[in-house]
Amino acid sequence: MRLECGVCVVRSWQSGDEEGIVRHGDNRNIWLQLRDRFPHPYTHADAERWLAHALQAQPETNFAIALGDEVVGGIGYQFGIDVERFSAEIGYWLGEALWGRGIATAALRAVTRHAFATHELNRLFALPFARNLSSIRVLEKAGYVREGVLRHSAVKEGVVLDQVLYAVIRSEQPS
Repeated sequence: MRLECGVCVVRSWQSGDEEGIVRHGDNRNIWLQLRDRFPHPYTHADAERWLAHALQAQPETNFAIALGDEVVGGIGYQFGIDVERFSAEIGYWLGEALWGRGIATAALRAVTRHAFATHELNRLFALPFARNLSSIRVLEKAGYVREGVLRHSAVKEGVVLDQVLYAVIRSEQPS
Protein backbone atom coordinates (compact mmCIF):
# COMPACT_ATOMS: atom_id res chain seq x y z
CA MET A 1 0.00 0.00 0.00
CA ARG A 2 1.21 3.50 -0.77
CA LEU A 3 -0.56 6.80 -0.08
CA GLU A 4 0.96 10.04 -1.33
CA CYS A 5 0.23 12.71 1.29
CA GLY A 6 2.06 15.74 -0.10
CA VAL A 7 4.45 16.28 2.81
CA CYS A 8 5.03 12.55 3.34
CA VAL A 9 4.19 9.09 2.11
CA VAL A 10 2.29 6.46 4.04
CA ARG A 11 3.32 3.02 2.84
CA SER A 12 3.52 -0.60 3.79
CA TRP A 13 6.29 -1.55 6.19
CA GLN A 14 9.22 -3.26 4.52
CA SER A 15 12.40 -5.04 5.41
CA GLY A 16 15.10 -2.44 5.96
CA ASP A 17 12.86 -0.04 7.90
CA GLU A 18 14.52 -1.02 11.20
CA GLU A 19 17.07 1.80 11.18
CA GLY A 20 14.48 4.54 10.71
CA ILE A 21 12.23 3.06 13.36
CA VAL A 22 15.04 3.02 15.91
CA ARG A 23 16.44 6.42 14.88
CA HIS A 24 13.10 8.16 15.29
CA GLY A 25 11.27 5.88 17.73
CA ASP A 26 13.92 5.64 20.44
CA ASN A 27 12.79 8.86 22.10
CA ARG A 28 11.44 9.31 25.61
CA ASN A 29 9.22 12.24 24.58
CA ILE A 30 7.46 10.02 22.04
CA TRP A 31 7.19 7.12 24.47
CA LEU A 32 5.59 9.34 27.12
CA GLN A 33 2.64 9.97 24.77
CA LEU A 34 2.07 6.36 23.69
CA ARG A 35 0.85 3.12 25.17
CA ASP A 36 3.33 1.03 27.09
CA ARG A 37 3.50 -1.57 24.29
CA PHE A 38 5.66 0.96 22.39
CA PRO A 39 9.05 0.17 23.96
CA HIS A 40 11.56 2.55 25.49
CA PRO A 41 14.38 2.40 24.89
CA TYR A 42 13.48 1.28 21.35
CA THR A 43 16.13 -1.20 20.20
CA HIS A 44 16.99 -2.80 16.89
CA ALA A 45 15.57 -6.08 18.24
CA ASP A 46 12.28 -4.27 19.01
CA ALA A 47 12.18 -2.95 15.44
CA GLU A 48 12.83 -6.43 14.05
CA ARG A 49 9.96 -7.86 16.15
CA TRP A 50 7.65 -5.06 15.04
CA LEU A 51 8.45 -5.57 11.37
CA ALA A 52 7.96 -9.33 11.63
CA HIS A 53 4.53 -8.68 13.11
CA ALA A 54 3.56 -5.94 10.64
CA LEU A 55 4.73 -7.81 7.54
CA GLN A 56 2.64 -10.90 8.27
CA ALA A 57 -0.53 -9.14 9.43
CA GLN A 58 -3.65 -9.64 7.33
CA PRO A 59 -5.43 -7.43 6.67
CA GLU A 60 -2.71 -4.81 6.63
CA THR A 61 -3.59 -2.12 9.19
CA ASN A 62 -0.20 -0.70 10.22
CA PHE A 63 1.86 1.53 7.97
CA ALA A 64 5.12 3.46 7.86
CA ILE A 65 5.24 7.24 7.59
CA ALA A 66 8.16 8.07 5.33
CA LEU A 67 10.01 11.07 3.98
CA GLY A 68 11.78 9.92 0.86
CA ASP A 69 13.22 6.51 1.67
CA GLU A 70 13.42 7.11 5.43
CA VAL A 71 10.82 5.91 7.91
CA VAL A 72 10.07 8.71 10.36
CA GLY A 73 6.98 7.34 12.11
CA GLY A 74 4.13 4.90 12.06
CA ILE A 75 0.35 4.91 11.86
CA GLY A 76 -2.24 2.19 12.14
CA TYR A 77 -5.58 1.05 13.41
CA GLN A 78 -6.93 -1.86 15.40
CA PHE A 79 -10.39 -3.27 14.79
CA GLY A 80 -12.92 -3.53 17.57
CA ILE A 81 -14.58 -6.82 18.39
CA ASP A 82 -18.14 -8.05 19.01
CA VAL A 83 -20.60 -5.12 18.99
CA GLU A 84 -17.69 -2.74 18.26
CA ARG A 85 -16.55 -4.69 15.17
CA PHE A 86 -17.41 -1.78 12.84
CA SER A 87 -15.12 0.57 14.77
CA ALA A 88 -11.36 0.82 14.93
CA GLU A 89 -8.91 2.69 17.16
CA ILE A 90 -6.30 4.65 15.24
CA GLY A 91 -2.90 5.70 16.55
CA TYR A 92 0.30 7.22 15.25
CA TRP A 93 3.75 8.41 16.20
CA LEU A 94 6.26 10.68 14.49
CA GLY A 95 9.92 11.44 15.13
CA GLU A 96 10.25 14.48 17.39
CA ALA A 97 12.50 16.38 14.96
CA LEU A 98 9.55 16.43 12.53
CA TRP A 99 6.82 17.64 14.86
CA GLY A 100 4.90 20.75 13.80
CA ARG A 101 5.32 20.26 10.03
CA GLY A 102 1.87 18.88 9.19
CA ILE A 103 3.21 15.37 8.58
CA ALA A 104 1.09 13.61 11.21
CA THR A 105 -2.05 15.45 10.08
CA ALA A 106 -1.47 14.54 6.42
CA ALA A 107 -0.82 10.91 7.30
CA LEU A 108 -3.88 10.73 9.56
CA ARG A 109 -6.16 12.19 6.88
CA ALA A 110 -4.87 9.74 4.28
CA VAL A 111 -5.11 6.67 6.50
CA THR A 112 -8.57 7.67 7.69
CA ARG A 113 -9.77 7.79 4.06
CA HIS A 114 -7.98 4.51 3.34
CA ALA A 115 -9.52 2.73 6.34
CA PHE A 116 -13.06 3.77 5.40
CA ALA A 117 -12.52 2.86 1.74
CA THR A 118 -10.94 -0.51 2.50
CA HIS A 119 -12.98 -1.83 5.44
CA GLU A 120 -16.60 -1.89 6.56
CA LEU A 121 -16.00 0.63 9.30
CA ASN A 122 -18.56 3.08 10.64
CA ARG A 123 -16.17 4.83 13.01
CA LEU A 124 -12.51 5.53 13.71
CA PHE A 125 -11.49 6.85 17.10
CA ALA A 126 -8.38 7.88 19.02
CA LEU A 127 -7.61 8.23 22.74
CA PRO A 128 -4.74 10.67 23.22
CA PHE A 129 -3.67 11.57 26.74
CA ALA A 130 -5.30 14.87 27.71
CA ARG A 131 -1.84 16.40 28.21
CA ASN A 132 -0.88 15.62 24.59
CA LEU A 133 -2.11 18.87 23.09
CA SER A 134 -0.13 18.38 19.86
CA SER A 135 -1.82 15.07 19.09
CA ILE A 136 -5.21 16.55 19.96
CA ARG A 137 -4.55 19.34 17.46
CA VAL A 138 -3.56 16.78 14.79
CA LEU A 139 -6.86 14.95 15.32
CA GLU A 140 -8.87 18.16 15.13
CA LYS A 141 -7.13 19.30 11.94
CA ALA A 142 -7.83 15.88 10.42
CA GLY A 143 -11.57 16.24 11.09
CA TYR A 144 -11.92 14.15 14.24
CA VAL A 145 -14.46 15.42 16.77
CA ARG A 146 -13.98 15.53 20.53
CA GLU A 147 -16.59 13.34 22.19
CA GLY A 148 -15.52 13.35 25.80
CA VAL A 149 -12.92 12.85 28.48
CA LEU A 150 -12.22 9.47 30.05
CA ARG A 151 -11.17 10.58 33.51
CA HIS A 152 -8.32 8.69 35.20
CA SER A 153 -8.48 6.05 32.47
CA ALA A 154 -4.76 5.46 31.94
CA VAL A 155 -1.55 5.16 33.92
CA LYS A 156 1.75 6.08 32.29
CA GLU A 157 4.98 5.88 34.25
CA GLY A 158 2.99 5.69 37.49
CA VAL A 159 0.97 8.83 36.73
CA VAL A 160 -2.82 8.59 36.46
CA LEU A 161 -3.98 10.36 33.30
CA ASP A 162 -7.15 11.40 31.56
CA GLN A 163 -7.67 10.43 27.92
CA VAL A 164 -9.72 12.39 25.43
CA LEU A 165 -11.99 10.53 23.02
CA TYR A 166 -11.88 11.79 19.43
CA ALA A 167 -13.76 10.15 16.58
CA VAL A 168 -14.84 10.48 12.98
CA ILE A 169 -17.70 8.51 11.51
CA ARG A 170 -17.99 7.37 7.92
CA SER A 171 -20.96 9.56 7.03
CA GLU A 172 -19.26 12.69 8.37
CA GLN A 173 -15.66 12.16 7.32
CA PRO A 174 -14.03 15.23 5.75
CA SER A 175 -12.74 15.03 2.20
